[in-house]
Amino acid sequence: MDNKTLLAKRNQRLGVGAALFYNDPIQIVKGRGVELEDQDGNTYIDMYNNVPCVGHAHPHVVEAMHKQASTLNVHSRYLHEGIVGLADRLTGLHNDAIESVVFACSGTEANDVAMTMARVATGGTGFICTNAAYHGNSQQVSQLTHVPVDQSRSPNIRSFPFPEKFRPIANGDDETIGAAYLQTVDAAIADFEQAGVKIAGLLLCSIFANEGLPNIPKSFMAKAADRVRRAGGLVISDEVQAGYCRTGSWWGYQISGFTPDIVVTGKPMGNGLPLSACAASHDLVNEYRAKSRYFNTFASSPLQAAAGNAVLDVIENEDLAANAKNVGAYLRSELEGLVGKNQHFAEVRGHGLFLGLEWVKDKDSQEPDREGAVQMVNALKGKGFLTSNAGAFNNIVKIRPPLVFARHHADQFLEAFADCL
Repeated sequence: MDNKTLLAKRNQRLGVGAALFYNDPIQIVKGRGVELEDQDGNTYIDMYNNVPCVGHAHPHVVEAMHKQASTLNVHSRYLHEGIVGLADRLTGLHNDAIESVVFACSGTEANDVAMTMARVATGGTGFICTNAAYHGNSQQVSQLTHVPVDQSRSPNIRSFPFPEKFRPIANGDDETIGAAYLQTVDAAIADFEQAGVKIAGLLLCSIFANEGLPNIPKSFMAKAADRVRRAGGLVISDEVQAGYCRTGSWWGYQISGFTPDIVVTGKPMGNGLPLSACAASHDLVNEYRAKSRYFNTFASSPLQAAAGNAVLDVIENEDLAANAKNVGAYLRSELEGLVGKNQHFAEVRGHGLFLGLEWVKDKDSQEPDREGAVQMVNALKGKGFLTSNAGAFNNIVKIRPPLVFARHHADQFLEAFADCL
């Protein structure tokens, strides 16, 4: 079916406004590794999708899913070694305080579990987030989406300006900037106290992915976490985008330098099969189970276990953490050499195979340039590289390829990117 006909049918059946990338949307029909193919046989290098984190149609994951689906798949109210084994492996990748897992199907669901778990454990209702956060779509979690500072839409939510050094709220060295942002966290805590709202926790993406991957002051995260714990709350690290070796380390919180009480994972866990998790101490999970009686028909299934274990196999056997670290460092270094070649390309940020390229209208004002980022994204698509624009101002060209993205792919992208500049 041609794109024009398919788009018309899509709008009719899914509703006008269902999100699509690019000015001229593409119809993808096949994927392998980091490559995608459209209905006309055109090939693209996928620079965006972290769902197939070990590559599109990875044979080991496909075979594991096929074998399990042809044997058994049921809901979670039966004993099954596979899902317990996946929980064992997942908790073993964290610090000793992370002991038990609640499985779900999406990042939204896992963050919803985490928020309820924190509320059950603390007896509080208040959550702190950044002013450019996104953690999911449920009624509870969506209250944290882009909450203006001092203008919360909920009595139980407070935000602070996301920390960054590109457009900081205070001038000075790293310590001075960090102290200014910590004061805004203190202000959110104090506002809860004044309103008589007991704090439940702090929920953050460990690398501030939706905020635009900002470079943050050193030790900010650890100090912010300490402040929340002293106030009686728990610290939740949203690793849906940052985890599974995306940064070159297993978890984004290892890069940002803090220890969470609860960890949420999602997108990459099943390489396309819906799978997510909320992990915490045995005591926290037991108390949550006792108070919530949570059940999810499709979570903790044998098929989820097969896919989840296969993904971990591939990451470990192919040493994809090292690949993300090394190829990502090379790509970032080469891109940094292109800053200044174009007045709109202002900064490279991020870690491993998750980079953000800051687009501005001009470098003097540093005014965000969303239109320029969109133009670059579409230009790169025309050269066979799929990216997108994101961030607090939608002016960040977002680079987040599957973890099997290799150095020769990086070289191809760099050539195309330089041409587009």
